[in-house]
Amino acid sequence: MFILPKLDYAYDALAPYIDSHTMEIHLNKHHQAYIDNLNKALQGHPELVSWSLEKLLIDIDLVPQDIRIAIQNHGGGHYNHTLFWKIMTPKSKIVHGKLEQKIVQWFGSRELFVQSFENVAKTRFGSGWAWLVVDKQGELKIYSTANQDTPLMVGDMPLLGLDVWEHAYYLNYQNRRPDYIVAWWNVVNWEFVEERYCQLIG
Repeated sequence: MFILPKLDYAYDALAPYIDSHTMEIHLNKHHQAYIDNLNKALQGHPELVSWSLEKLLIDIDLVPQDIRIAIQNHGGGHYNHTLFWKIMTPKSKIVHGKLEQKIVQWFGSRELFVQSFENVAKTRFGSGWAWLVVDKQGELKIYSTANQDTPLMVGDMPLLGLDVWEHAYYLNYQNRRPDYIVAWWNVVNWEFVEERYCQLIG
């Protein structure tokens, strides 16, 4: 049985960029619903009990067909949100490490990387996520996915993931998704992202 993770900070810690009410609803209603539906889908499939959440998503084609879409949607929702909470912090600061060097090498500058990421997030049609990932060759990519699809399903490992579903920002930003995207950089946990990158590339 999968359970709701605890935040490393208070609901209001990311204000004014992300408000307390949005955080409470996002975690306790939306994320909890993904977990409840994921656990429900796994009932009656004891062969999957030993599978981690990552394995369920990486090997999604091996998941029984009758629950595959449910695992994709709700398992993806649980994975994406669990990472999302870790990616944010009230003590955001830029880390000048291996990831920044790779970003500058790959995108030309940190500013050009931010522009590329923001454009992907702004132009995601409907609900979904914007991602910075490490692919199988160890290179960086930026792209978006629909709904709760996760990069794990195509063999990529996410470093940064921005939730652009309306429930992530609508209480505070209404229809102003671009404003939410720009504000989000103020709470990015670059220490966590740098550490994750170093673990992935060895």
